[in-house]
Amino acid sequence: MADITSLILDDHDWFRRQFARLDDLTDPAGLAEVWQPLADLLDVHARAEEEIFYPHLLRRGADAEEETLDAIGDHNDIRDGVHEAALHPVGSTAWHAAVNKARFANSEHMAEEEDEGLADFRRHADPGLREELGRRFLEFKRQHEGARDLDVSDLDPQEYVEQELGDRPADASLGIGSLKEQD
Repeated sequence: MADITSLILDDHDWFRRQFARLDDLTDPAGLAEVWQPLADLLDVHARAEEEIFYPHLLRRGADAEEETLDAIGDHNDIRDGVHEAALHPVGSTAWHAAVNKARFANSEHMAEEEDEGLADFRRHADPGLREELGRRFLEFKRQHEGARDLDVSDLDPQEYVEQELGDRPADASLGIGSLKEQD
């Protein structure tokens, strides 16, 4: 069983190949045939990371809060491009602009995530957890294949992080103040 970091990387490779396939196509039917599964998986992948990966990164990563804020913002940008593309005829200038918006946001996100969040998680999470999260990631993708029954709305990055961290103080203290006697 592959761990979640490997599965995320596998999706990233697939995204890159599918965007490259779009470069070779001009006819709307061919573009739609490549784009729709790509658009769907972009949505499913982002939500799977938000449900499964990022909550655990926040609890274990060294720079996880900043990495997560950035990632959720990137997911919103990717979703915005995907959903904007759905408003235009496939192959039109506006459709291509929206697809490129999703592509550029996704390329930036993948590079940052691979160099920061995934590397951070590999350094701080044990292999057993990574494999368990990998199983959950695969199950989430199966359950929501084709973006079925999936909330694809944008998330507020700050609210997301605050919700995932709960009321835990930012410095990870117990929040009871100093144990030293005060004068």
